Amino acid sequence: MAFDYSTVFRPNLPPAAKRWSGFPKYNFVGGHNDGAAVPVQDFIDAAAVVLNREGSTLATYSLESGSQGYLPLREYLAGFLDKTTGMVQTAEDILLVSGSLQALDLVNDVLLAEGDTVVIEEAAYQGAVQRLNRLGVNVIGAPLDDGGIRMDALNNILNDLKKDGVKPKYLYAVPTVQNPTGTVMPEERRLEFLKLAREFDVPIFEDDCYADLTFDGTRPRAIRALDEDGRVIFCGTFSKTIAPALRVGYIVAEWDILSRMLAVKRDGGSGALEQMVLGEYCPDHFEDHIVKLRGVLKQKCNAMLETLAAEFGTAAEVETPTGGIFVWVTMPDSVDTMKLFEAASAEGVAINPGSEWVADPATGTHKMRLCFGNPTVDEIREGVIKLAEICHREFGVPERGSNIER
Repeated sequence: MAFDYSTVFRPNLPPAAKRWSGFPKYNFVGGHNDGAAVPVQDFIDAAAVVLNREGSTLATYSLESGSQGYLPLREYLAGFLDKTTGMVQTAEDILLVSGSLQALDLVNDVLLAEGDTVVIEEAAYQGAVQRLNRLGVNVIGAPLDDGGIRMDALNNILNDLKKDGVKPKYLYAVPTVQNPTGTVMPEERRLEFLKLAREFDVPIFEDDCYADLTFDGTRPRAIRALDEDGRVIFCGTFSKTIAPALRVGYIVAEWDILSRMLAVKRDGGSGALEQMVLGEYCPDHFEDHIVKLRGVLKQKCNAMLETLAAEFGTAAEVETPTGGIFVWVTMPDSVDTMKLFEAASAEGVAINPGSEWVADPATGTHKMRLCFGNPTVDEIREGVIKLAEICHREFGVPERGSNIER
C-alpha cells in the first residue's frame, strides 16, 4: 500500500496540480507567445559563440559576475532601459531573476508579513493576487479607467487607511499595457501617482513586463524614471518579448532593497545558460526582434477583436488593448465566466475566468481574459466562434440574430 502523504502535508497548501495532458486546441490562457517568432537560429548562434568564449565559467555559481546575475546582460539592460524607459542606472542597480514571478516573490519576501496591506489595481495580474492572498495580506483594489488607476480613488483609499492607522507596504501597478485591461497610464498620471506615494510615504512596485510590446512602439517614461527619491521598485522580463520558458526577468531598485532581496534569494542563482545566451543575443538582435513581434501580435489582436465583434456583437464589451497578448472582455451579468470556463474547457477552448484576475473575485464573475499570443490567426477565429456557440448554449448569450448568421 502506498504511503499516505496527506498525513504529513503542512496546513493551507494550495490545491494539488493536475497532470499535464497537453494544450487545448484553442488555447486562450496564460502568457504564451507566438512560437514562430522565437528567434531559434539566433539563439543557436549566440549559444555557440558565448559557450566557446565563456563556457568554463559555468563551473561557478555566479559565472564570475557576482550574485546579481550575468554582467554583460545587466550592462545591456542598463543601456536598453535608459533608451526606452528613461531610467538612468548601471548594471549594479539590476538583479536578474527567474522571471517576473520571482521578482514578485522577492519583493513580497522582504516587505510583507501576514496582516499587512497592499493596494493593487482593481483588475490585476493573477500571479500577484494569488501571492498576496497566500501570504494573508489585506488586498485593496483601486478602481481603473482607460488610463489605469484612478488617482482620485487611490487618494480616497489612502486617506481612509490613514484614518484607520494603516500604511500600505506598497502600491502595485502594471502601468504600461496593464494586465488584464491592456491600457497605458499617461505620464501626467504617473506623476500624480508618485505625488500620492510621497504624500503617504509608500513605495511603488512597477511591473513593466509588457511595456516593450505596445503596438505603435511608443510608451511613456517609466514611473521609476520620474522618481526622485528611490521609492519605485521596477521589474521586467524577457518572458513576453522573447520566450516564457527562458524564465529570465530583472529587478531595478536601490541597493538598500536589492541587498535584502539577495539575502533571501536562496536558489544559488537564476538559470545561467539562459542569461549567457541573452547577453550575447540582445545587443545585436533584441530591438529588431520586438519590432517584428509587435507586428505579429497586432495582426493576431485584430483577428480576435474582429471575431469577437462578429460573434458576440454588443453582448460583449471588449477593451481594445494598446499592446501585449490579451484582451479583457466584459459579458452581461447573466454570464458566469467560471461556468463558461468549465464548459468551454470540456470542448477544447481554454479561457481565463475574470474572477481570477481581479482584487475582489465577485467583481470579475462576468469577465474573462483571452490571450491571443500563441494560437494562429485561424485558431483564434475558430476558437472564438466555438466559444460564442458554447456561451449561447449555456447562457443564451449572444442571441442568435442580426450579428451572427449560421
